Amino acid sequence: MNKAAGQPCLNLADDFRCRIHDRLDASGFHGCVVFDCFGAGQRITQETFGGRSWREAPELSGPMFAVLPVMRQLHEIMWYLAEALKLDEARRVHPKLEEALSATDRLAGGTPEDLRALDLDTHRRKVNPLLRKASELARGRNRPDHSGANLIGRRMRKADLRGASFRGALLIGADLRDADLRRADFTGADLRGTDLRGADLTDVLFLTASQRRAAVT
Repeated sequence: MNKAAGQPCLNLADDFRCRIHDRLDASGFHGCVVFDCFGAGQRITQETFGGRSWREAPELSGPMFAVLPVMRQLHEIMWYLAEALKLDEARRVHPKLEEALSATDRLAGGTPEDLRALDLDTHRRKVNPLLRKASELARGRNRPDHSGANLIGRRMRKADLRGASFRGALLIGADLRDADLRRADFTGADLRGTDLRGADLTDVLFLTASQRRAAVT
């Protein structure tokens, strides 16, 4: 679909539902299938703008659309922090993780003006070391490190990748069938078309629902 950024999708019905939700993939909208706003849209409508919608108040459309990318990233950070707090091996950094989670939630509760002015990169630089530490504690020492690696199309079928780090790795079209991925870290990894059929994903770290939908399972 060719439309300008910030313009409502042509498939958006008056009740805010998608007209083709039950056939998105078949209609060529796989990007919609894998997208996850982590609840940011609901928070913007219900909290940031006090229950008002751009349908009822068209003048709100610009401000609402402007803060959505910011709120989505804050909610994504909160999801990672909440996942890290579930890791027993990272108990010693739980207090700092809880502080970071509370701080991120406070930022997300700001006004539209606060959200638009927020320096997300600075906040990420404060949070990322905590998430990395939690990951290291959970994965153990001397584990394969593929952070940021270009693994597009790589054949790794049946590989022993227990505790491996794939943070920010490009795994587009990679073959990970039947691989041992227990406790592997997939923070920010690009899993479009990654073949995970038969892979052992027991206790995998930071694998989002949208990453799962983007992969072949």
